[in-house]
Amino acid sequence: MSECGRLVLLGAPLGNPADASTRLRDVLATADVVAAEDTRRLTRLAKDLDVTVEGRIVSYFEGNEERRTPELVDALRAGYLVALVTDGGMPSVSDPGYRLVRAALDAGVPVTVAPGPSAVTTALAVSGLPCDRFCFEGFLPRTPAARRSRLRALADEDRTLVFFEAPHRIAGALADLAAAFGDDRPAALCRELTKTYEEVVRRPLGDLAAWAAGSAPRGEITLVVAGAPPAVAQRPDDATLRAAVADREAAGRSRRDAITEVATGYGLRRRDVYTVVHQV
Repeated sequence: MSECGRLVLLGAPLGNPADASTRLRDVLATADVVAAEDTRRLTRLAKDLDVTVEGRIVSYFEGNEERRTPELVDALRAGYLVALVTDGGMPSVSDPGYRLVRAALDAGVPVTVAPGPSAVTTALAVSGLPCDRFCFEGFLPRTPAARRSRLRALADEDRTLVFFEAPHRIAGALADLAAAFGDDRPAALCRELTKTYEEVVRRPLGDLAAWAAGSAPRGEITLVVAGAPPAVAQRPDDATLRAAVADREAAGRSRRDAITEVATGYGLRRRDVYTVVHQV
């Protein structure tokens, strides 16, 4: 038992044990309690890493985290080192963990991280889509109506979007994405990242939806979708520009100021508006 209780979030390999960090190995070997999303997968990972888990192993998954969290907080308050590991990637990111992190912080217990692989950033990196700005949406709603509503709200998002999706829902999700975002929106379906059957399919959403409907992809899926392209403003016709300048002049603006305001409002060069207004 350590002098001060501490919660360590372990970034676990997505599939390839060789991606495990030395720190993850050390924490697994020394933690007093290891809370695992799937204790069988933890046992298999420890065996692959040749690590002996000396501490107590407990399950911590969506179905029991509400009940198990107070027990783990009690262990943390008592001075134990508690490690939290999910089936792959970082706890709390569409995986169990947030509830325990929040409870530990509220109890004044230090929380730290042993960083590791992330399906989000891994998929972004291999997608071939812009990665400088992105947003992570996690899993889409399960029901088609709620999913379509969410996608309509995201249709104008200009950052690259990252989703997780279950294999049995991916065909429907892609069809709804194509309907909401357009068939031509670039996307990449990343399946079984870092594993033996890793596959990345890069196609426009319409083509990707047709491919998924015919191939029924299996395994863990991360979907990366390009953000909405910049809106192209429709240039008003010359008559509209002249009328807009005339309206401002009638309101007391100088012609110079009126032309500047109209050019700024329509995203045009001042010189172009000046030319239209002074055409004979």
